[in-house]
Amino acid sequence: MSTDTDIFDRALLIRKKHRFKNRFDHYNFLHTHALQLICERLADITHRFPATLYMGRPASKDLLGDLCQKAGAETLFMMDTLPSWEKTDHPSLIGDEEFLPFANGGLDLVIANLDLHQTNDLPGSLIQIRRALKPDGLLIASLFGGETLWQLRETLACAEQKLTGGISPRVHPFADKQQMGALLQRAGYALPVVDSELITVTYPDIFKLMHDLRGMGEGNVIHQRNKKTPPRRLFHEADNDYKQNYRDQNDHIEATFEMMFLIGWSPSETQQKPLRPGSAEKSLAEALGTTEIQTGEKGTP
Repeated sequence: MSTDTDIFDRALLIRKKHRFKNRFDHYNFLHTHALQLICERLADITHRFPATLYMGRPASKDLLGDLCQKAGAETLFMMDTLPSWEKTDHPSLIGDEEFLPFANGGLDLVIANLDLHQTNDLPGSLIQIRRALKPDGLLIASLFGGETLWQLRETLACAEQKLTGGISPRVHPFADKQQMGALLQRAGYALPVVDSELITVTYPDIFKLMHDLRGMGEGNVIHQRNKKTPPRRLFHEADNDYKQNYRDQNDHIEATFEMMFLIGWSPSETQQKPLRPGSAEKSLAEALGTTEIQTGEKGTP
């Protein structure tokens, strides 16, 4: 149940996802791309992860097979907020990222594919995932970052300001890389890494962009959104502004998606630890075969 303090209306999110459930494979190109990049990252990790959890909307059987192979997964649990989307060879369950239905220390790997950016308590979700991991277990997550849909946010705000004299939230807030790095540390993960890539998708107009966003399950579910049906004029005004400012050489509008990837390990005594400052046995100058130049005594400006 959503409250006035929540960012997202989770009940509405589930209803919107259910509406497009049977057509999701027409809109899953970003989810597919994100999982492909997750599999690439797994290929560089030598660990084996027998008990693996996949959180998020479904992926193709080929991609899930690639994931299992690269992870060394003996059991792959599939979890989403909706009942199983389709028949699968893997155990499926209904679960909520904010109330993870797994015992502490039961999983080797958790994959969250474009699944965490619509949670109201992201720090709490990260902590629950870390607790569900065995020592030296791994979280790899993809989620949309702060640069996502910035053009749409600006054009809708400008159009609404022009027509009504005010603005209401219509595009989700997204965390940036610095914030996500801090959240991983706050949640107790070891060796946290955050990186991202920008993806530009072109559309003939703003209406096709918003249609795809609804199909992805990324429609507006901000709890404090304006619940009145917006005038159609608003979107025509935004479309004109979008085409004027953010179109490519083919007169298509450009939509930016920042795809962030989080990697964090459940702490373990066997993990490498960073050296304490000042514990190096040789100076950098000695290692490089150069002469060290003193800049003054300690404490001297």
